[in-house]
Amino acid sequence: MHRRTLLLSLPLLACAAHAELAYPTRPVRIIAPQAPGGGVDLVARIVAEQLSQAFGQSFVIENQAGAGGSIATQMAARAVPDGYTLEIGYVATHATNPAVRKVPYDAIRDFTAIAMIGGTPNLLVVRPSVPVKSLAEFVDYARTNRIDYGTSGVGTLNHLVMEQFKNAAGFKSLSVPYRSIGQAFTDIVGGQVQAIFPGLAAGMPHVRSGRVRPLAVTGVARHPLLPDVPTFKESGYEGFEGVTWYGIVGPAKLPAPITRSLNEEVNRVLANPAFRQRLSSEALDPMPMSPEQFGAYIAREIAHWTAVARANHISAD
Repeated sequence: MHRRTLLLSLPLLACAAHAELAYPTRPVRIIAPQAPGGGVDLVARIVAEQLSQAFGQSFVIENQAGAGGSIATQMAARAVPDGYTLEIGYVATHATNPAVRKVPYDAIRDFTAIAMIGGTPNLLVVRPSVPVKSLAEFVDYARTNRIDYGTSGVGTLNHLVMEQFKNAAGFKSLSVPYRSIGQAFTDIVGGQVQAIFPGLAAGMPHVRSGRVRPLAVTGVARHPLLPDVPTFKESGYEGFEGVTWYGIVGPAKLPAPITRSLNEEVNRVLANPAFRQRLSSEALDPMPMSPEQFGAYIAREIAHWTAVARANHISAD
C-alpha cells in the first residue's frame, strides 16, 4: 500500500520539481503601476535587473499609470497565474487605495503575495519660515495658527498619515491635493502650503537643500540619513510605524514552486551588502519576508488604513 502511494505521488513530485527548475523559460513581465521616473519605477527596474541576472532570463518592466495604479493592478489580477506576469504591488495599490475607494480588484483574494522588497519612512517637513523646530512646537503652533499641507492626492499615504497625526495631536489643518508630491514641494517652497508628509526618498533632496525643515519620521527607529530627527514614537505618538513599501505580487493561485523560487531569490538579493547599499542610497530599507509574512502584512496594512480613513471620513469615490 505504501509502495503504491509512493508510486502514485512520484509524477506529482516530478512535475513540481520540473516547474520549479524550468521557470522561467521566456521573458517575464513586471507591471509597474506608475509612470517612469517615480519610486515604483525605480524599484521595479533595480529588482528586474537582479532577477534577470539570477534566472538568466529577461524580466521586462511595463509601466501602466492611471487611476492611482488601479488599471495596472486589475491587469495583473486578471493575468494567467503562470509566473510570467508579476506586479510591483506597493502601499497605494495594496493598502491605501482599497482603504479609500472602490477598486476593481480584491487586494488580498485576487493576488499571490510573493516577496516584500523594502520601504521608506514618511517624513513631516515644514517651510523654514514656520517658527517651529520640533514636533511639539509644531503641534502647539498648528493649534493656534492656520497650517495648510500638501499631498499627492486624496487617499494617498502622505494624506492619510497626516490625517492620522492631526487626529492624534488634536489640531486642524487644510489638505491641499496635488497631482504629484513634486508639485506639492513646488508650492511649499513658494509658500502656498506650510507642511508636507512625503516619503523620505522624495523629501531628502529638499531637506539637503534647506528648502524644508524635517520634524519627525515614521517607523520604529531613527533613519540613518537623518540621525538627529526623532521618530513620532519618541515624540509621544504611538502608531506611526507606517512606511511607503514596495513588493512583488502575482495573480491568485500562482504555483507554489514559482512563488517560492521568486521569494528565495529576492531575499537572497536583499541579503547582498552591495544591493542593500544601493537601496539605502535611495532611502529604501530592505524588508525581507516569506510569502506568508508578506500576505499577512498586506492584510494588516489594509485594515490599518481603512480604520484611519473611516475615522477621518476620507473617501476618494
